[in-house]
Amino acid sequence: GITYLDHAGSALFPESLLKAFTDDLRNNVYGNPHSQNISSKLTYDTIEHVRYRILQYFHTTAEDYTIIFTSGCTAALKLIAESFPWIPEGTKQPSSRFCYLTDSHTSVVGMRGITASMNVLSVPIKPKEILVAKSRLPAEEQNCTTPHLFSYPAQSNFSGTKYPLSWIQDIKSGRLCPIKLPGKWFVLLDAASFVSTSPLDLGVHQADFIPISFYKIFGFPTGLGALLVNNRIAPLLRKTYFGGGTAAAYLAGEDFYFPRKSIAERFEDGTVSFLDIIALKHGFDVLEKLTGGMEKIKQHTFALAHYTYTVLSNLKYANGAPVVRIYSDTDFRNPDAQGPIINFNVLDENGQVLGFSQVDSMASLHNIHVRTGCFCNTGACQMHLDISNEDIQRNLQAGHVCGDNIDLLDGRPTGSVRISFGYMSSFEDAQTFLNFIIATRLSNSDAEIPLQSVTKLPTESVPDDHLSFNKADELSPILQISDRELGNIPSEAETTGSWQPPEPEAESMRAAVSETAVPTCRKGGKPITIAKIYLYPIKSCSAFEVTEWPVGNQGLLYDRNWMVVNQNGVCMTQKQEPRLCLVSPSIDLKQKIMVIQAEGMDPISVPLEDNTGKEVVICERKVCSHRVKTYDCGERIAGWLSAFLGHPCRLIRQSSDMKSKSHQKNTKGLSSATNISLSLVNEAQYLLINVASILQLKEHISARLKEPLEIEELIRRFRANIVISAPESFEEEEWAEISIGALQFQVVGPCSRCQIICIDQQSGERNKEILQSLSAARGRKTNFGIYLMNQPFCSSFSDTLSVGSQVLPVLKENTEIQPPTSSEEKCSG
Repeated sequence: GITYLDHAGSALFPESLLKAFTDDLRNNVYGNPHSQNISSKLTYDTIEHVRYRILQYFHTTAEDYTIIFTSGCTAALKLIAESFPWIPEGTKQPSSRFCYLTDSHTSVVGMRGITASMNVLSVPIKPKEILVAKSRLPAEEQNCTTPHLFSYPAQSNFSGTKYPLSWIQDIKSGRLCPIKLPGKWFVLLDAASFVSTSPLDLGVHQADFIPISFYKIFGFPTGLGALLVNNRIAPLLRKTYFGGGTAAAYLAGEDFYFPRKSIAERFEDGTVSFLDIIALKHGFDVLEKLTGGMEKIKQHTFALAHYTYTVLSNLKYANGAPVVRIYSDTDFRNPDAQGPIINFNVLDENGQVLGFSQVDSMASLHNIHVRTGCFCNTGACQMHLDISNEDIQRNLQAGHVCGDNIDLLDGRPTGSVRISFGYMSSFEDAQTFLNFIIATRLSNSDAEIPLQSVTKLPTESVPDDHLSFNKADELSPILQISDRELGNIPSEAETTGSWQPPEPEAESMRAAVSETAVPTCRKGGKPITIAKIYLYPIKSCSAFEVTEWPVGNQGLLYDRNWMVVNQNGVCMTQKQEPRLCLVSPSIDLKQKIMVIQAEGMDPISVPLEDNTGKEVVICERKVCSHRVKTYDCGERIAGWLSAFLGHPCRLIRQSSDMKSKSHQKNTKGLSSATNISLSLVNEAQYLLINVASILQLKEHISARLKEPLEIEELIRRFRANIVISAPESFEEEEWAEISIGALQFQVVGPCSRCQIICIDQQSGERNKEILQSLSAARGRKTNFGIYLMNQPFCSSFSDTLSVGSQVLPVLKENTEIQPPTSSEEKCSG
């Protein structure tokens, strides 16, 4: 029975969001992401996926922006003020300025308190002043690098006015100068109010700082926001305080501190609100499911506001006096210039303002929830209500403070009434509010104003697969808005693009390989041959053994091209779900299918060809530190996997046109020379192990186990692609590169093993003794096997690997291979 009209204050959360979130918490254990255990790794991976989802939501990528989680938009603004590279007054070079639009939230204006403490001047700019500020600086002043910051809201939280996003580029390029001062301008776009009902494309409008609060979009969780920082400005930010998790190293007894490398980890002091961040994933899912996307929300909410504004502005008393005074900069005809916010005061027949507290009290009697006051935006309040600086100070002396119920002083209003619509607002909400105004202000004879007389506006309907806003029994056609009135809104296809690393150059690759390899061939001894070849079509699932197999540009053809993800889109491995090893995929190259089998399940097949002929779900994932693009393999296989594993999961596949950057931390010159094409592997294209090394390890393990392991079982636990038969154990660790027929491989480094080797690949049972035995046998190291890379020099490159082929190694100069530098354990997956 509530008519909620304060969506600019907070969106409402749907029941399905709470259910999805609580189901997630019941089904998963999420540990502190600063720990290294399995539950903590799940949390870390889920948070990284949410970061990616946020970037995707704003049509940008991790190459352009970094997500820093904060306690809200206000905390994000405070972070900017504290870390911006200000140049204070009194230095030899020109000093910085902090400029802000007077139509700004309190939290923006409050930044001047921090800048003042840094001896940086703040300059308020009125909206009318910025509109006439188009003037270029003299050429001799355009080379000044002094950083200045200009802040403005994408949408006024007072009136719903949308300020031009084109200002961003105009100011950064110098075409628009907030004040005539030499220097380099950076732009802070306060998007908190805007993004609750409008799409924001950061691929087009690349502001330097974008603070947001998520409860404005989803309603839940509260107390969580983010700062999106353009990576071009991120390295210039300065920080003095460091909290838990931000330090790579520091000393307690001396003034020594070294920050973490990534911008997010450097600025997220303490443990982030990780359960709330996980809730965001469900917020995005539910929002898309219920509405069809932010463009639909923009159309829907603007149509409601347009209708309400039209009726409200036409309400008259019998003497012709208006019933309300609306405070707006637009006529509510263009959703690109006006958001779904209506700010007004109710008048009597003589044109005198009724206090907002009285209106609020009357609305409450009708169970209508509105917002009153100045809405933490004194600048806009002064501008629209014509309140002078002296009036504000006199009102304070009279006892009026922000947020109280003193609505009139000397007959003049101290604030106003605001109604605002959200995606769950309905036509009935608008009518209920209008009927309330009519019933309380107009007599029956005055009230004969047909609500249905407003021009009907046609619109594109919401797709059938989403809950529609315009159901016949819920919304009138009055709600609809024409495409002409929507203006020129760029399509998603026009405004989005996927970043891809450049193609590797053959010459740079050859140079890198020749620099790294030391031309020392292995002398004498028995020949080394390939004993077994395995590929793992689905990451972390069972091996598929072959005797001969084609080599692709990412390793063995179809090796780790698919992976299983949980309901949050996070990669599942045997660490979290040991039963993955019981899922057995096999590739039929002739029929061009992958057949998947598991005990108790009917076999199911998946086509090998990319489903480019039909629409597929394209999503982006962060897999093992590599950015990759994937698509969903559909409901049929998702249902099969979910039934076998006992919880919701899906199968996704890497897109064939995507390339990932490998780490290459131990390969001299290679990381800078080229980009290696990877599938969904952790570290490199191939993993090689030696049967002789397995036999030596088996002796150590057998001494500690009651029942000795079979050699075949041990080999499968180490999940290698290439198993060789060499005379000496661990001699592979002395190699710099190897050749197998026409194929050349470079040794990247050793594989540092994790608990996956403790899982019996035939039963899924764990035995921690295996990892302990490996550590004991190798002098507390857990290295076993080596990573290989083989980057073809041309796209037409093709070859095969065969069991029995001879392996020719080249020794390296330094016989100790350093493991990959990473905070995480690496494993073959």
